[in-house]
Amino acid sequence: MSSLRNIGSLAGLALGVSAVAMGAHASEPTAPPVPPQFPAEGKIKHVSRDSILEFKALPEYHEPEWVTTKFVSAGKLPPVKDRLPKEPLVFKTDNMPDGIGVYGDALRHVIGGRPEGWNYGAGQTQGWGGIDIGLSECLTRTAPLFQVEAKDTEPLPNLAKGWEWSADGHKLTMHLIENAKWSDGDPFDADDLMFYWEDEVIDPNVSPLGGGASPEAFGTGTTLRKIDAYTVEWTFKEAFPKQYLYTMAYPNFCPGPSHILKPQHPKYSKNTYEQFKNAFPPEFLNMPVMGAWVPVEYRPDDIIVMRRNPYYWKVDEKGNQLPYLNELHYKLSTWADRDVQAVAGSADFSNLEQPENFVASLKRAAEKTAPARLAFGPRLIGYNLRMNLSGNGWGRPDARGQAIRELNRNEDFRKAITMAIDRKAIGDSLVKGPFTAIYPGGISSGTSFYDRNSTVYYPYDLEGAKARLAKVGLKDTDGDGILNFPSGTAGGKNLEIVLLVNNGYATDKSLAEGVIGQMEKAGIKVILNALDGPKRDDAHYSGRFDWLIQRSTPELASVVQNTEQLAPVGPRTSWHHRAGEDGSVDLLPYEKELVSLIAKFQTSQNNDERVSLMKQYQKAATQHVDTVGLTEYPGALIINKRFSNVPQGTPIFMFNWAEDSVIRERLWVAAESQGKYELFPEQLPGKPGDKGPTN
Repeated sequence: MSSLRNIGSLAGLALGVSAVAMGAHASEPTAPPVPPQFPAEGKIKHVSRDSILEFKALPEYHEPEWVTTKFVSAGKLPPVKDRLPKEPLVFKTDNMPDGIGVYGDALRHVIGGRPEGWNYGAGQTQGWGGIDIGLSECLTRTAPLFQVEAKDTEPLPNLAKGWEWSADGHKLTMHLIENAKWSDGDPFDADDLMFYWEDEVIDPNVSPLGGGASPEAFGTGTTLRKIDAYTVEWTFKEAFPKQYLYTMAYPNFCPGPSHILKPQHPKYSKNTYEQFKNAFPPEFLNMPVMGAWVPVEYRPDDIIVMRRNPYYWKVDEKGNQLPYLNELHYKLSTWADRDVQAVAGSADFSNLEQPENFVASLKRAAEKTAPARLAFGPRLIGYNLRMNLSGNGWGRPDARGQAIRELNRNEDFRKAITMAIDRKAIGDSLVKGPFTAIYPGGISSGTSFYDRNSTVYYPYDLEGAKARLAKVGLKDTDGDGILNFPSGTAGGKNLEIVLLVNNGYATDKSLAEGVIGQMEKAGIKVILNALDGPKRDDAHYSGRFDWLIQRSTPELASVVQNTEQLAPVGPRTSWHHRAGEDGSVDLLPYEKELVSLIAKFQTSQNNDERVSLMKQYQKAATQHVDTVGLTEYPGALIINKRFSNVPQGTPIFMFNWAEDSVIRERLWVAAESQGKYELFPEQLPGKPGDKGPTN
């Protein structure tokens, strides 16, 4: 982990810096200003991809002594060697920052989300905050790639321990881990993948929203077939689409336990699809997982507890079955409380992503008695104002909503909106100091594909924005200070736009309030629709919004992760432009260019060409205002000092969130530093559906 060097001085700087006045406003597009220097940014130590893990059999295996004594010796579990795969995934010692660890202790999380249930593949959220990452394992893994050199960034193997391409590049054969088991002891094999693919991903009646993947994420016409119990074959229309190896990582290809899910699916039962989705509510405990921990306790609005998976299929080089930590906690509170408790030491882990908490957190972390370490990463957290660009029915808008869609699809209107945003003021409203930077939209400045000179920025120019709004035909015809639709549109009524925002994040609401105030100056009335997590997601994914504020998504931060979401390449890939009632996406001219560029990027085998394509993408996306960027800033990882094996410079968000990037199954706590935090000591998960763990 990066040292706290510069943190004390930065905290003072954050409190005392006065903003340098911006130059004269002008409506002519330009490159965005150079972001301010940020001295507390942690430095990443790069390694080779092959130095992280391998698959091999070891001469002997070990587990916590209490598991052997209470469960194996008592005949309740097979010996550990019989619970592991033929060739377990082995984490290499040289890549562990603090080496091989010891067993014991719990990792205490605080989250603001609430679980809908455990049917992730059918679209249910588990509450976020790392819960689903602790439960789910996917074909490949990308989160640890932040520490891998750019030339070496092919996804890591995971459930798929290896793969090879056919000579023509249209077929990909994947080899799965052999003899691995779900947490209840049921075999994991290709049948689990095929159920996920055939009965969840490509079943049009199963929604992936909140979890899982849409079929177009893997390319039009893609098929998957089982060859044998541990081999599957993908067939793609494109040649060598290596991009999809990233899509096979979290959150897109993480299969669930088909032996539990299949009997509830409508194809194999009398259930409706809604009944299938909701068949495993949060109260259904001990849900079988391939992840390192299993949910064993759920108390509404209180806590979720997960205990170690006795069948987990990963080990260290000495043969110690992982995880080292016996238990994970998720206290159900608020996202802001997560930061407060992590800094105070009553929780152990937080992605510090709400700038309102930066200064206080920095000051506390700089104190010698601070229980937690804090390290900032690159500016990878950006916020966009996204306009609903579907003109042909996504979300079934009424007459007013349809009129807003037509405005959103007008480039002069989008340019007027981006020119009416004072990004410097918006950033300063969140936190003073060198944290925030002007963000026009497009890919994040912290990604290796970012090119400032290919980014088109329309500076703040309120009068220029008003002129463009007038050009679109929007005038205040009744003198109340609010622009009116033309008389033939929406009855000439006031221009009122509904802004969807996540009610669970203070930052989101602060930004929304800033947008509302700045739009009022331009003569636009914006009405706030602040909804809590699942309800907000439902409104977003079903297209029931005019505008929405959305935090950075993986494709903006890494480009190579979830790349298909950078443009409407399929009916359900874009965050703000999805198919209408007829199943088609009514692409605007610039969107056709974006789609073409992304298609070429996904199939290109030439790194220089990929860089060039992303420059072209960035220019087109920002020139035509695909999204309205609001502000961009770094996040910081907060983790209790008692934890070892935290990689240096871990960003809270790049290929994935830090909960996965730190590789939690490798985290450990020295024996002398372990606290009495476990709520169910020396207990293991019970049978699926049982209430609680078992002794």
